[in-house]
Amino acid sequence: MLSPIEKMLFVLLALLAVGATYQGFYKMWLIINRGEGKLYLDHLPQRLFTAIRVYITQETTLKTRRVASLFHLGIVLGFTFYFLVNAIDVLIGMISGFEAWLKALTGLPAGIYDVYRLAADVLSIVVLVGVAYFILRRLVLPNKKDLTFHDNVLLHPHVKAGGVFTDSMIVASFIMLHVGARFLGEAVLVAQEGADPFMPFATLVAPLFAGIDEGGLTALRHAAWWVALGGILLFSPYFPYTKHAHLFMAPLNFLTRPKRTSLGELEPVNFDDESKEQFGANKLEHLTKTQIFDAFACIQCNRCQDVCPAYLTGKELSPSALEINKRYFIREHFNLLAMGEESPAPLVGSVISESAVWACTACGACIDICPVGNEPMYDILDIRRDLVLTQAEMPGEIQTAFTNMEKRGNPWGVSGSRVAWAEGLDVPTVEENPAFDILYWTGCAVSYDDRAKKTARDFVTVLKAAGVNFAILGDAENCTGDVARRGGNEYLYFELATGNVETLKEVQPKRIVATCPHCLHNLGKEYHQFGGDFTVIHHTELINELIQAGKLPASANPAAWSNVTFHDPCYLGRHNDIVAAPREALTGMGAPLVEMPRNRKNSLCCGAGGAQFWKEEEHGQKAVNLERYEEATATGAETLAVGCPFCMQMFESVRANTGTGPVVKDVVELMAERLAKPVPAAGD
Repeated sequence: MLSPIEKMLFVLLALLAVGATYQGFYKMWLIINRGEGKLYLDHLPQRLFTAIRVYITQETTLKTRRVASLFHLGIVLGFTFYFLVNAIDVLIGMISGFEAWLKALTGLPAGIYDVYRLAADVLSIVVLVGVAYFILRRLVLPNKKDLTFHDNVLLHPHVKAGGVFTDSMIVASFIMLHVGARFLGEAVLVAQEGADPFMPFATLVAPLFAGIDEGGLTALRHAAWWVALGGILLFSPYFPYTKHAHLFMAPLNFLTRPKRTSLGELEPVNFDDESKEQFGANKLEHLTKTQIFDAFACIQCNRCQDVCPAYLTGKELSPSALEINKRYFIREHFNLLAMGEESPAPLVGSVISESAVWACTACGACIDICPVGNEPMYDILDIRRDLVLTQAEMPGEIQTAFTNMEKRGNPWGVSGSRVAWAEGLDVPTVEENPAFDILYWTGCAVSYDDRAKKTARDFVTVLKAAGVNFAILGDAENCTGDVARRGGNEYLYFELATGNVETLKEVQPKRIVATCPHCLHNLGKEYHQFGGDFTVIHHTELINELIQAGKLPASANPAAWSNVTFHDPCYLGRHNDIVAAPREALTGMGAPLVEMPRNRKNSLCCGAGGAQFWKEEEHGQKAVNLERYEEATATGAETLAVGCPFCMQMFESVRANTGTGPVVKDVVELMAERLAKPVPAAGD
């Protein structure tokens, strides 16, 4: 198709473009390798399958924003197919007679070239329509607000100046020119050769070129070929610097990120290296490789901030802005970072504000929703580690909680026995009942918070009613350290965790049950880092198990119950995927369940996680617990059921201040009430 001069020119441009593009991607690779740790490639076949599945199905993108996500799916499928289209178009242009040879393939049973041309024609329109939609979405559609930020969110100067919009328009323009030129070139071909049933859209457009002589049509086809493929050569060196890099980086992110036992599992710090002076992340190069990778994978869609409880209530935190700021910070200092130079500025103040760092509730919603596998929560917690362990900077209330945990083994700072709550209940310790089947890990809240004490006492009542052979550690139990780890004090967490693991190994529990999801998570999903491999269940799981086994009363007359709505604690539902058991326990005891709009793994945080319970909430438009309690109130339920002592306190405080709304009760309290006052069966 191309003339000899055109072929020589294309080869020359291709060599220059490949060289420049390689340099950009090589620098990107050097920057990623500045990070701590490693990129993970263990269990490679499984990782490859996951990466390809997520890329082709767009299952993570389709979680929300269905209209936009379907358009995006079409663009992904079309643009992916265009790798084949571009390769074939290059061969058609460079090899004389190649197109005639391809057409001869129509004689094969499947008409393979005809199928190819039909797919290319249809997917060209799919991509063009999809990109046009996203351009309109950026410019005029009402949902363009999804792509903005609160005024109080720290933004990189280039982002604030409209860099994201400009980058998006450059990428969109490239795709429109590339795919549009190729499509018009095919329409010109139809105008030359006649209507083609395997290129219906090109055939529809072909009349636009009627009246142009053969020489003019040939010139137009050459021009379209050059715009389509020459455009790639011009754009590809810019590719590593744009958001369009997510096309490759997103699947690679799923391929190389750490495998965790649960969504919220943090990686430990190595304190054995005495030469190590930096703990946590102060500068970009202190982040892990996968955290730097996240910046290149980010699609800049803002879905993470759509579900962030801090952002939704007007705080300075936007997990999306964090990733976008990282990307533009890297872009601003691309060569410097690639050469191994130190970052010119710390992360706090350049990619995230200090207030935003401490506003995070560590709920994990940003991780769960991200379509490209980014994990901004871990960046924030690593920044906290630097602030606490290296800079010794933290909110005063957090420092007090740490001191209390160090000196008294609980963040409340209360002295005295951890079993005072059990007075009069005859609760056996492991010394008194060494042949126990289940160890009840009570947690600090039960020992020192009056409201949590009632939950624990009711749980003991239920356990005894069901004939469960259980025991507690008593004063041998210590704080699991969740507040320390999420608050940035990894060394304190290390001390507490290793001590608890040693204690538990001595008693060798078959199963551990916890009424606190934070204890459940740390014991079951993070203590393995310190040599502890324990089977841990939540008390709602055990209650449901006992109902199913007929050891606790099953459902009775639902009319005798008030409507109940259940709040999924973040560290129960999202972090540990325990969403069915609490509901089955409630419905199993006959409670009519009314769901809140945000439920199960999409639940909104109560506002206590990430050490927030121990400090004043960052300034915003509304308190997180108020936002969630209002959602529960709107269901019309008379009872708000919870499965966490901290959720209980957060909602109790709102109810005490407002004087209205559903009564807050733990699931086990409802079961204890049923045991005390049996609900009459239907017909009684």
